[in-house]
Amino acid sequence: MSKPAVPLRILCIHGYRQNGSSFREKTGALRKILKKQVELVYISAPHQVPAIQNQTNQQPEKTANGGDEDQRGWWFSDVQARSFNAQQECESSLGLEESVETVKTAMKDLGPFDGILGFSQGAALVAMLCALQEQKLEAAFNFRFAILVAGFHSACSQHRRFYDGPVITVPSLHVFGQDDRVIPEEMSRDLLPVFDGAQILIHPGGHFVPAASSHRQTYQDFLKKFQ
Repeated sequence: MSKPAVPLRILCIHGYRQNGSSFREKTGALRKILKKQVELVYISAPHQVPAIQNQTNQQPEKTANGGDEDQRGWWFSDVQARSFNAQQECESSLGLEESVETVKTAMKDLGPFDGILGFSQGAALVAMLCALQEQKLEAAFNFRFAILVAGFHSACSQHRRFYDGPVITVPSLHVFGQDDRVIPEEMSRDLLPVFDGAQILIHPGGHFVPAASSHRQTYQDFLKKFQ
């Protein structure tokens, strides 16, 4: 069997309170199982997230999981507090436009990319980027596929335009955990109708990017279609 000559390039969008390098660390197992097929490229969100209150007077400790002391987010659901909660309903959010620009810049400077992968808040952002692509509102976005891990439908009414448009035809793989307490399974399922022919990978675990050998086949079969 001949190996694909050129790996697929995937832009990776981290979750809230992570950054590009910490997300790279956390997806080490995924990189390992897909290393023959893909090259994963990581970027960081433009917004710094304020430290959790009880840590403000302390020096942030160097974390073992790769730089989580530089915590970042793609938008804030609470404009005043500059905080984010996926289940918080809000009229307007803060910071999404800058994040779309950050991705556009990455496309220009680091691209081209075949696909995009997002986790948690990053997966919710990926759904919005795919909607912009579908609505032909951003020429920069031309993803051939999207992988959304613990994705969800933003509860901010300002973001309704992303879901009210035409169904998203970008081929998508939606990954979610049955024991995810941060983004419960039903929140990820609510996003499925936005995508045409969404594929799913369900794992028994919590809020993380699953990459056990039992998941390898699903990822590989999905990616094979684009090689």
